[in-house]
Amino acid sequence: MTLTELRYIVAVARERHFGRAANSCFVSQPTLSVAVKKLEEELGVALFERAAGDVTVTPTGTLIIEQAQRVLEEVSVVKQLAEQGKDPLAGTLRLGVIYTIGPYLLPHLIPRLRELAPQMQLLLEENYTARLSEMLKQGEIDIAILAEPFHEGGISTQALYDEDFVVATPKGHEWEQLSEIASEQLSDENVLLLSPGNCFRDQVLQTCSDLNRESMSVGSLQRTLQGSSLTTIRHMVAGGIGVTVLPATSVSAADDSLLSVRPFSEPVPSRRVILAWRRNFPRHAAIEAVRQALLQSNLEPIHRLPDALVSQ
Repeated sequence: MTLTELRYIVAVARERHFGRAANSCFVSQPTLSVAVKKLEEELGVALFERAAGDVTVTPTGTLIIEQAQRVLEEVSVVKQLAEQGKDPLAGTLRLGVIYTIGPYLLPHLIPRLRELAPQMQLLLEENYTARLSEMLKQGEIDIAILAEPFHEGGISTQALYDEDFVVATPKGHEWEQLSEIASEQLSDENVLLLSPGNCFRDQVLQTCSDLNRESMSVGSLQRTLQGSSLTTIRHMVAGGIGVTVLPATSVSAADDSLLSVRPFSEPVPSRRVILAWRRNFPRHAAIEAVRQALLQSNLEPIHRLPDALVSQ
């Protein structure tokens, strides 16, 4: 039994597909399949039930894969402890960030982090919350910048900042005459949202209650349109398709010629951005360096939370 074989079975369990698992492990499918079969023969049990286009984990396989995951996490801790013994602010730090935060935060975070920890090499992973959560638990990334709500066993979090939502309309829209927009006004418009799977979409639907009711009603597909990214949505709004809700940090001066942006009236919808890491991640100085780099950056407009408590 090898660590490589354990990584392979964890990948197959995650992907539920041998081809995708092989791609995620950067090996050929035959190489991965042979290794998994070899491990099953060594253990004397079937870990997976194989069918055309579908892979299911057996009950015994579930227990073994959970243990394999714990073994891989502990191996990662051993490596991190060795790195910490040298310099916790040196070496590679694997940072994950969700799609609706990364493009707007990283240009401010990275220069400041380079000043605070010049020996730290930052390896970035941009993805959805669900995927980053899995990567955290599997030791594929060290820390992640996410948005609440987020609750995962074995993961500690710390609040970083709060960010208001704003309304964006095409130039010439009647709302240009208003100083602020009430959330219930959105139910009268064609609203562009990110596609399902994006946490920002869920946050908008949760905080804008009238829009949430509208999206659940009959015929809502004619009223709530979807885009794959905030950039795409901004272009669609500029083209006159409808209006949208954006996180305040995503609005730049470049949007001024295409969009009209207005704040919400009270209570203003917002989201809380957090830092998340495995509880056994030993490089606490690296976590604090990332937090301080963000708090000291010139990212605006946000409401910083310098004294936020760590949640277990």
